[in-house]
Amino acid sequence: MQYTPEDLNFTEIAIDIYYPKDRKANGLVMFSHGFMIGPDFLYLPKRLLAGMFSNEQPPLFANYPSYYYNYTSAIVEKNWAMAFVTSTHKQNEFTPTTDFGGNPRVGQEAYLAASYLICFGATSTFYNASRSKQFQFMNSNNVIFAGHSVGGAHAQVAATGFDNLNEIGKTTKMRFDPIVYDRIIFPRVTEKLSNWGKESRANPVGLVQLSPVDMKNPLFGGMEPYRQKLATISIPNLMIVGQCDCACLDTSQPPAWSCDSAVLPTEYSQMAPAGSSSWATVANVEKGSHCGYLTAPNPLCSMADSSSQCKRCPNTEKYTPVGNETDFTAQLFKRFIDMYPFKSGLAGTRAEWLGSDFLKWLNNQQPDKTSINLVPFSGGQYVYHV
Repeated sequence: MQYTPEDLNFTEIAIDIYYPKDRKANGLVMFSHGFMIGPDFLYLPKRLLAGMFSNEQPPLFANYPSYYYNYTSAIVEKNWAMAFVTSTHKQNEFTPTTDFGGNPRVGQEAYLAASYLICFGATSTFYNASRSKQFQFMNSNNVIFAGHSVGGAHAQVAATGFDNLNEIGKTTKMRFDPIVYDRIIFPRVTEKLSNWGKESRANPVGLVQLSPVDMKNPLFGGMEPYRQKLATISIPNLMIVGQCDCACLDTSQPPAWSCDSAVLPTEYSQMAPAGSSSWATVANVEKGSHCGYLTAPNPLCSMADSSSQCKRCPNTEKYTPVGNETDFTAQLFKRFIDMYPFKSGLAGTRAEWLGSDFLKWLNNQQPDKTSINLVPFSGGQYVYHV
């Protein structure tokens, strides 16, 4: 892809996609992964060993984020699809990938990936209309944007929708009206996203952030403008943080959440200013860690929860991948999807969202069919909103 037709650089993206066999998905969960959670740096050596020894299992992909976030059990009942987007190469010797925290471009990639799947389906041959039709699987253009760690912050960007991505991009020097092209042999190019038609572009209907991490540096300005816009957008908006998660509560710039009202700003306060009518909500997992959500262990992520890196919850057994927090996350996505009517977003008011069956389920010390506890907020509730 190119972020605009005038952009001289390209970014190569890969998508893991799980969709119903009947190819009639009622909606799509587009998931953005945490920092470097997906690339297998030993991919080539493993392939070589598998070729030399018959007892070695070759890896499927060099970049495989869904291995760590496989919550696809949550999409079956309502016949949804779930996709995982990752950038695999950027044409710049200093930035081989773009998955840095604080980089809104990654959220733009997630939005384009969702729109591509809606318009062309699970195929790379977008220029072949008959083939594309065979691989289309969406009944609607409704998308829940979700992510973990830096991917949680990237999802904030995508959830603002195309018009806001375009407008904010103009003011932040990150213009966004992308094209997709196949550069294998003879370049083939799509129309600009603005010309695709509204029904072919992703329609954000929800946002789920698992321990979101943002950062500011000279290269990237962070997601603050997008969070400020989310404060005015009427879609279900959920943030999950962990009691023992230093990455999102301490290292993130700004912190995702703080129980101390004097700690401002936070990601949450930017999405939900005091006195606003924001739809943003937050829940805090007791003994929750940064990596407990994962469906497979990841050494790089686990460093964030090590005692040398995180001083929260000393002498406490924090959640680890493939455990109770993982099961809670799959159940959370299932219940979140359950809110949506057939092929529709949540066509209700803020009061109806705050009184929804989903938030009633979550607003308990131990939500039903889970084995985790939530930390109560000062008012005794387990879900906080302004």
